[in-house]
Amino acid sequence: MRVRVLIVDDSGFFRRRIAEILEADPLIEVVGFAVNGMDAIEKTVQLRPDVITMDIEMPVLDGINAVRRIMASWPTPILMFSSLTHDGAKATFDALDAGAMDYLPKRLEDISRDQDEARRRLCARVRALGLRGPGHRRSQVPDAGTEHHARATTIRPAGNYRLVLIGASTGGPVALRQVLSKLPGSFSLPLLLVQHMPASFTPAFAQRLNDLCAITVREARDGEALQPGTALLAPGGRQMLVEAQRDETVVRIRDSESSQHYHPSLDVTFGSAAAVFPGKVLAVVLTGMGADGREGARLLKSNGSTIWAQNEASCAIYGMPMAVAEAGLVDQVISLSDIGSALARKV
Repeated sequence: MRVRVLIVDDSGFFRRRIAEILEADPLIEVVGFAVNGMDAIEKTVQLRPDVITMDIEMPVLDGINAVRRIMASWPTPILMFSSLTHDGAKATFDALDAGAMDYLPKRLEDISRDQDEARRRLCARVRALGLRGPGHRRSQVPDAGTEHHARATTIRPAGNYRLVLIGASTGGPVALRQVLSKLPGSFSLPLLLVQHMPASFTPAFAQRLNDLCAITVREARDGEALQPGTALLAPGGRQMLVEAQRDETVVRIRDSESSQHYHPSLDVTFGSAAAVFPGKVLAVVLTGMGADGREGARLLKSNGSTIWAQNEASCAIYGMPMAVAEAGLVDQVISLSDIGSALARKV
């Protein structure tokens, strides 16, 4: 069964280019177009798409309010297109708060005919979101409580950790907000956050989390020391590593190597933490496409650290958590709604 897509954008050129890219994928079918937010609401009710691609700035009704109204009346996975600016980042996070699942940069050069990687990325995102759409939802969704107990293994005792790592991709901004907002200001460990995100988005995202949470959240700076109750977010487009010095442990921010697919990467941060804090890390792998985090989790697990994974039922995309679970690296599978309170109890 093909993923049925509604394309929403006030630019006729952009609608045509997105349609050409998506229709080249045999697993995707473009079923309609909308030229503004109000049109999108009407077409959603009429066409019942599996996925909607949505512009943010449109006449009559903007994308953020369209998302909010669609999610209230006919919940559908929505992929936002946004500009890579500070204002674009803020609007994107508003759309995610309203219920959108994912976003991609709206840059015409990224969807031109010679940008094969960008085109593959768009189709992959749409296919993955389509599995969560009305026409493709699983007939039996795993029960969060049952899965949590059935797949959990031995949990390390409280007080044995020195660092908490949390990594995410698709669906991560909303998931991270939900997890971190449940941590008390007195949280006694440092946290490092790795979210697949453009460089222009991470400062605004860190500030947004800091405004919403009792703990301190900020974008990591090279050489910054780990501090209890402070979460450092890896800068977009670069890598964040952990380094032990004589009197303190700091983060190092480095340019990515050509062989590294994700910028930032869970594998890079997890692997460096495994070397600095053997057996003393609690790592949490949240929603996201692909398998980033699996090899880093393998290094953490090999020296005695603990791995948690978000359960399938609560993931926007069950990719990264599935990868670590299928590799046999997970100590506990847990619903998103329980992760923050579980961290607070554990630490």
